[in-house]
Amino acid sequence: MTSTLTSKGQITIPKEIRDQIRLRIGQRVQFDVDGKGRLILTPQVHDILSLKGIIRTRRRRPVTVREMNEAIAEGFSRL
Repeated sequence: MTSTLTSKGQITIPKEIRDQIRLRIGQRVQFDVDGKGRLILTPQVHDILSLKGIIRTRRRRPVTVREMNEAIAEGFSRL
């Protein structure tokens, strides 16, 4: 398989390769070059725990179970 480098320095990764390494749209990849000048492409996968804290909330305390149950009940009462 081959691909052509564009004037912007972009290369399309052939679908067969994307499928083989399970690369998904929007996923980041890491590029490395080995001692023989070969390119190594590695999809970046993140442990779910590494995502902790990336979304900030205005809420100063965690939601209680009671508050969750009340919100659920309120949602059902609107149906």
